Amino acid sequence: MGSTMRAAVFYGGGQELRVENLPIPEIANSEILVKVAACGVCHTDLHYIDHGVPTFKKPPLILGHEASGFVVRVGNGVKKFREGDKVLIPAVFTCGSCRNCRAGRENICDEMQMLGNNIDGAYAEYVKVPAKDCSHLPDEIPVDAASIIADAVSTPYHAVKNRAQVKPGDYVVVFGCGGVGINVVQIASAVGASVLAIDIVDYKLDFSKKMGAVATLNTSGMVEKEIIRAIRNTFGMLPDIAFEAIGNPKTIELAYNCLRPGGRLVQIGYTHENVSINAGRLMYREIEIMGSLGCRPVDYPPLIEMVRTGKIKIEPLITHRFKLEEINRAFDTLRKGETLRSIIVFD
Repeated sequence: MGSTMRAAVFYGGGQELRVENLPIPEIANSEILVKVAACGVCHTDLHYIDHGVPTFKKPPLILGHEASGFVVRVGNGVKKFREGDKVLIPAVFTCGSCRNCRAGRENICDEMQMLGNNIDGAYAEYVKVPAKDCSHLPDEIPVDAASIIADAVSTPYHAVKNRAQVKPGDYVVVFGCGGVGINVVQIASAVGASVLAIDIVDYKLDFSKKMGAVATLNTSGMVEKEIIRAIRNTFGMLPDIAFEAIGNPKTIELAYNCLRPGGRLVQIGYTHENVSINAGRLMYREIEIMGSLGCRPVDYPPLIEMVRTGKIKIEPLITHRFKLEEINRAFDTLRKGETLRSIIVFD
């Protein structure tokens, strides 16, 4: 291991990432240095690059928050890892002592540090991270494919298990079947729900069927009343739970309006725009609306075990692999909607 590494650096909105040589980070006592095997290409990064969403750490900054790799250096205070261990790096690190952390809601920690946002991320050959929230990876899971567990799989897992509390037999509709939505389909199906997958891209809907959806609906050219009628016809009733995994105000309103009395909307997609919700419907039908952000550290071990045993599949989700030098092409592929999940892979 030399003294420098290659990394893709973000200098500001509207600019391509620049691949540069930078010093390999020095770790503190509570940190590990990880040789990155792969890092997922996520819409969150596109929000920084294309949509002017600010990062907490001002540029220049290394993006990338969905990573796995091998431990190559261990801080003096770290007991749970040793050099050579395969490791999954979570997207968000927690303080462990704030009110939310102590209440078991570490994913909304008051002092959260997001990889590739608050601290330098993993579009780099090496990344230093706090060891506390990282997880061991079993040999049965390919280390490069494992990277998408960190966000594209863990975020839907938290949304389905902890926020929506999906039960066997629930009628569930998922709006948006990209990298996150497809895993809402997969995980909700795995716990026994009947899932209707909705998108405007046929290949994503075809893939949703393979991942457990009982039905699909392409809503291109349809108006809201037609869509709600089609949802009702699919289940014979309106759904118990709707997930919105796009971040489009119109789709959020549609997801809200399609629910049965007592239904639940779980919002995963991000938007900075306001959404119009009928308050009378909210009150009279006792509709629940809840956000869902990331995943708690405690949920990673059972999630990893579900991947290890094949109950949750990850390798079919990875449609493209790019080298670090191709990272801007990877984002072009994401912009065009031509991928479910792309990963940046390192030698």
